Amino acid sequence: MLDLGAVRSATIREFGRFRCRLEFVELADGLDALNGEIDPRRIRQIADALLPARRGEPTDVVLCWDLINYLNQPALTAVMECIALRCKRGALAHGLVYYSAKSMPERPSTFVPVDDQRILQHLTPGRERPAPRYSPEDLARCMPRYSVERGRLLRNGMQEFLFKL
Repeated sequence: MLDLGAVRSATIREFGRFRCRLEFVELADGLDALNGEIDPRRIRQIADALLPARRGEPTDVVLCWDLINYLNQPALTAVMECIALRCKRGALAHGLVYYSAKSMPERPSTFVPVDDQRILQHLTPGRERPAPRYSPEDLARCMPRYSVERGRLLRNGMQEFLFKL
């Protein structure tokens, strides 16, 4: 399992009950470098350097949380392509997209699993920025190797997606 957010003890506790390898990379630390580059090859190099090294055992599950919203389209494509190279066929990626809200926190939120059905979102207090409000069509263009396995609109106005590689 690859978690693109901050290491949280609740996440380790929740997923640690399964026989799995947990890898964490706080991708939010690399957002400026990813979004600030215009050369697609360079964006991919940056994304590849930010992610954990490829291992013999491919990744089955990726937790993107709300990071999808903080990547511009070229960066989103590069990150998800680099992730795809680390995953097995049929791997699942979970993501949350600001859908109905026109703005979002300036920095990505932290998410903590509560149980099998619920997660808590810890919003970073402070300024807000416009939300890209990616549509399923936008995501399909940016993530051509992934299909939407499931999607649902949450009560908080975010769209939750489960993508399949």
